[in-house]
Amino acid sequence: MVPKEKDLKAKAISPSIEKGKKQAKGYDFEECITFLNKKGKEQFGENFAINPADYEIIFKLLVYAIKDSANAARFNISLSKGILLSGPVGCGKTALMTLLNNFINQSNRHVMRSCREVSFEFIQDGYETIHKYSKNAFSRKGENTWPRTYCFDDLGTENNLKYYGNECNVMAEILLSRYDLFVQKKMITHITTNLSASEIESMYGSRVRSRMREMFNLISFSMDCKDKRK
Repeated sequence: MVPKEKDLKAKAISPSIEKGKKQAKGYDFEECITFLNKKGKEQFGENFAINPADYEIIFKLLVYAIKDSANAARFNISLSKGILLSGPVGCGKTALMTLLNNFINQSNRHVMRSCREVSFEFIQDGYETIHKYSKNAFSRKGENTWPRTYCFDDLGTENNLKYYGNECNVMAEILLSRYDLFVQKKMITHITTNLSASEIESMYGSRVRSRMREMFNLISFSMDCKDKRK
């Protein structure tokens, strides 16, 4: 059960967060950490544990998830954009984005999809894969439709692939298509990646990097963050 809604406290984390805790509206931060540890152990095994060094990142993710506009403004987080969570291998990006769904309304929860899985789908289904994650990525109930949110995990681990001899940068095409739908339909996308901004531009081009600036809030782990899987 998700912690009850209270003032979002932030003890034992950065002074900037501690200073604003009384103005925050959302969930009790300490209860959230307990809840995330419990859910993390259920989903990822008994060795899962939230590192206090990550509290500030978790706080920002929770602020986004519960749409805490006051703290979002303090941290320059746009609630109308997605999250780009970056950091070194093993820092816990995938686990945090998976667990974050517990704090998001069901209709807005993101579907986790590995970029490598998407590339394998392209091998099998070709360009329909791009449509699946862009113009066809809408949920329907009766006459109502709304954009489906995806979190593309480990951007940069996929390869450029050929379909009937034509090479395609699958994730670049998906991101460009979802950008158009972000502008037109407010379609939200999340990403986790180990890549730096320059590496993203090298792999996907300056156009994709430019669009990503408009689509995402950048939240980053320190590059010296230890691999938690060791």
